[in-house]
Amino acid sequence: MKRTLAGLLLLAHLGGCATVRTLDGNKPGAPVVYAGTRLDLYVMNGGCCPEDRFGATAPAYPGLDLPGSALLDTVLLPLSLLTAAGVGFNATGGL
Repeated sequence: MKRTLAGLLLLAHLGGCATVRTLDGNKPGAPVVYAGTRLDLYVMNGGCCPEDRFGATAPAYPGLDLPGSALLDTVLLPLSLLTAAGVGFNATGGL
């Protein structure tokens, strides 16, 4: 079990995670909802210029990245829906 988890983490780091890349993309007009999954599918279908469309570079192996990006996009779905709707929030920590 530990080896499987370590192997999956290693694969994620080698190829890069499309979801994490799109979170840092910060491009106006770029897709927000399921952005990492959409980036992987876009590149797998031969789309050109992912940086222009998504504000992020595509992972080296989008087919391997797709399941992890889909899972992370699903976990982040409530926040991405709020962002797409234009609802902003300021989170602060401490006292």
